[in-house]
Amino acid sequence: MIKGKGLLAAGITTALAAAMVGCSNDSGGNSSAGGDGASKTNCTNEIKVKDVPVVTYWAWFEDTAQTVDNFNNSHDDVQICWSNAGQGADAYTKLSTSLQSKSGAPDIVQIEYDWLNSFLLQDGLVDMTEYGIEEYKDNYTEGAWRDVSSGDGVYAVPVDLGPVGLWYRQDLFEKYSIPIPTTWDEYAAAAEQLAAASGGETLIGNFAPNGQGQHYAFLDQAGAVPFDFDNGNPTEISINHNDDASKKVFDYWIDLVDRDLVGTDQAWTPEFSTALGSGRYATAIYPVWYNIHIPALEGADTDAVWRAAPIPQWDAANPKQVNWGGSTLGVTVQADDAELATKVAAELYEPQENKELGVEVGGLFLADPEMIESAYFQDRPYDFYGGQQLNKEVFGPAALEYKGVTFSPFTQFYYDESQRLLSEAIDGSMSADEAADELQASLEAYATEQGFTLK
Repeated sequence: MIKGKGLLAAGITTALAAAMVGCSNDSGGNSSAGGDGASKTNCTNEIKVKDVPVVTYWAWFEDTAQTVDNFNNSHDDVQICWSNAGQGADAYTKLSTSLQSKSGAPDIVQIEYDWLNSFLLQDGLVDMTEYGIEEYKDNYTEGAWRDVSSGDGVYAVPVDLGPVGLWYRQDLFEKYSIPIPTTWDEYAAAAEQLAAASGGETLIGNFAPNGQGQHYAFLDQAGAVPFDFDNGNPTEISINHNDDASKKVFDYWIDLVDRDLVGTDQAWTPEFSTALGSGRYATAIYPVWYNIHIPALEGADTDAVWRAAPIPQWDAANPKQVNWGGSTLGVTVQADDAELATKVAAELYEPQENKELGVEVGGLFLADPEMIESAYFQDRPYDFYGGQQLNKEVFGPAALEYKGVTFSPFTQFYYDESQRLLSEAIDGSMSADEAADELQASLEAYATEQGFTLK
């Protein structure tokens, strides 16, 4: 362990656990693992083969039950004991507590990309390069592999991605004879046209104060590098949230807010769902996984025609694709056999049957270039979207071109501060530039308090 990391990790662990307890909810579904941590005997699934090694696994994918059964049916040398320990914050709170108490963590755990670094600081995940993960590298996209890597280490197996596109109401754009925007300048122009033509009844979209994953994708696309963190040197960090690229993004969106050209509903609320469903908003800049949410929007127009297009670009001649969301499988330091757990995690979605379960039951956009480029995936029609081949036309190319990012090692604090300050900029209490400057100062102060040295 690098000198000083123990103190830093202890501070981050306490802060992380407190933050996640505060934001956790009961939406995670069945919680077989409960407060007792992982168990090889308390499984949601049936162990098919006795007297062989058992790998414990926490996950919340919709396809997990079937995927695990398939794995266990096809292996007589190892079995998976699966539990749903909750989704997102619920699972992370339990994992953080288990790591802090040095007991109760599973061998394999589902973690979203943007939370990986938070658990690295707790020394909670093994470096899979020590257990042969690099032989699987070609099974994953460049961006996904970058997102699970830090320094010379690889700390999780990529499962799925969330390449971002522009979901839009084709009927509304046709009604007002407005072309689908391909650049951010065109998006702003279309916002003006929609508002004028509809008498302010239809706005082009929404800028949510709590849309942190979306905001991070926007920053990445503009060329910002919000965090430079390397687990090989985990006590140092570079933070850049008030550089020119970051301010360009914040200025752009707050300008649209100030001109009443976009809404400011909180994401994942009935208000946002109703506004999008009813045609108050004509677009949603969201990842591929949002395709399952649009048909279920509240108060939806029965004659709405939804389609998807590539995300608008700052420079059409030099497009940059971005990602928002997706999950990984990490192996915890409490794994009985880290090498075996790494192999199980890497091979769980290797069989075609499990890949298709992930797509059709789990709704996953697998971070597997072979799957992304396959006829099965490329030619897949989406009936609600008029049979549009979303994977071929929009999200497949975006996923393959995504290069990866570095996320914050203190995710919850960063998200909370970002939401607080953008909310103040949205309500006019400060300018976009002031919000960026205050966010920079707040993050630097927090990082220093937690024991980081600023680069």
